[in-house]
Amino acid sequence: QLQLVESGGGLVQPGGSLRLSCAASGFTLPYYAIAWFRQAPGKEREGVACISSNYGTTYYADSAKGRFTISRDSGQDTIYLRMYNLKPEDTAVYYCAASSKNWVIATRLKQADFPSWGQGTQVTVSS
Repeated sequence: QLQLVESGGGLVQPGGSLRLSCAASGFTLPYYAIAWFRQAPGKEREGVACISSNYGTTYYADSAKGRFTISRDSGQDTIYLRMYNLKPEDTAVYYCAASSKNWVIATRLKQADFPSWGQGTQVTVSS
């Protein structure tokens, strides 16, 4: 059974940076897509970025391009989301999620395509 545990959230000033981590365990297949989603108060959960476990291919939502970087460690059991030049509108609970669906489906970044989820970590961007 896949387990995902996020960490690294916190309070950061506008323009600051943060690195989120997702510790993953229980992988049984050669390929998974691991994604970061976020949910701001009163808003729907939205996909931010995803990475393939086999080749490290990445995909970003428009809201993340240029400011967020998704990566994995060499052992592939920790996935990171580095966030730069943070803005108040980046305030949200950030979740990592996993899917065994193919890469094309994964890059749609739809919640329904990701059956495994972590508990989330709060990111607050405020002065």
